[in-house]
Amino acid sequence: MTNHWASVWGNAISIGENRPESYNKDLTFRYPIYSQFGGSAVRLTFDNFCGTEPVTFNKVTVFIDGKFYPVTFGGKREAEIAAGGSIVSDELPCEIQPQSLITVSFWFRDFTQLRSAVYTRGPLTEGYYAMGDMTEVELIPNDIMRPISIIYFLSNVSVLTAPENRTVVCYGDSITAQDWPEYLTLRCNREDKLSTAVIRRAASGTRMLREYSCITYESYGLMGKKRFQHEVPTDGADTVIIQHGINDIIHPVGTEVNPFRPMSDMPTPGELISFMEYYISESRKFGYKVYVGTLLPIEGWRTYAPFREDVRSQFNDWIRSTPLIDGCIDFDKALADPERPTRMLPKFDSGDHLHPSKAGYKQMADIVPGEILR
Repeated sequence: MTNHWASVWGNAISIGENRPESYNKDLTFRYPIYSQFGGSAVRLTFDNFCGTEPVTFNKVTVFIDGKFYPVTFGGKREAEIAAGGSIVSDELPCEIQPQSLITVSFWFRDFTQLRSAVYTRGPLTEGYYAMGDMTEVELIPNDIMRPISIIYFLSNVSVLTAPENRTVVCYGDSITAQDWPEYLTLRCNREDKLSTAVIRRAASGTRMLREYSCITYESYGLMGKKRFQHEVPTDGADTVIIQHGINDIIHPVGTEVNPFRPMSDMPTPGELISFMEYYISESRKFGYKVYVGTLLPIEGWRTYAPFREDVRSQFNDWIRSTPLIDGCIDFDKALADPERPTRMLPKFDSGDHLHPSKAGYKQMADIVPGEILR
């Protein structure tokens, strides 16, 4: 069998928060990307999926094993991406070592709309921006750079690698945009499952069935119908883990409380189930195995109510019993307080009663079935 392209890193592209300073110029963004396995070439995907105007990348580099490499697009150093469009770089021959870093830097000379972006966090995630063209500066001076937790435009990094290397896609919302997929990568390393890369396709605030049309909440992202087919097809992937739907349940509060969050947005268990069936059907078209994670306990969250708990519980019961998937990952039971299963065990709760603590995210990674990791 010949070598193939497999993604070693990925994320969703969502909508950056609408602020007056959402345009900037003469900025370099830098992202050190962890590569689980080695290869003989790399290629990058930049995505302006949520942009409303074109963006021009004036210079892109990767830094590997002490050397900068220029990245080209159709043989050119500069590349323009239309609003809603994406671009894949030319294949860049280079030697990539297993469990190493591919540091991606890109520079915008002119005012650029910084709208296609996603928040992410985890033990393997780093990001920076700096003033000026720093794409070929190894050590950027501290006084002109700052760390960031937002990934702009970069949506995928793939390497040309051995046929046994493959990718698992984790799809979801803010819970998946945070730590557990990266803890799953660290678990792969502990267990010597070094032919599996775990990547994210996750965006905070997203819902399966709805999205916001107002600028107050548009950064909560796109609905599942717009996201899934754009995000989930991935180089080298054969499995997807889906954990999505809690925002559909907790967001609606009624227009008397918030004009943008009508109770008519509140889904029934049947609506969530029907849409998860869509996710599963689309995943099968990609040739993927499908695992679905149950929704976490939310008692204590500011909009918690018994009727929301009923929807969550019925949806989880369906996930546990459906024959349509290759397996259920019962995140709910793994993080629930045995004495009060509608809430997270305190040590697994970050304190907001919705997002897990680091211990909770580690627990999520630890209960993923070993068959997924190979």
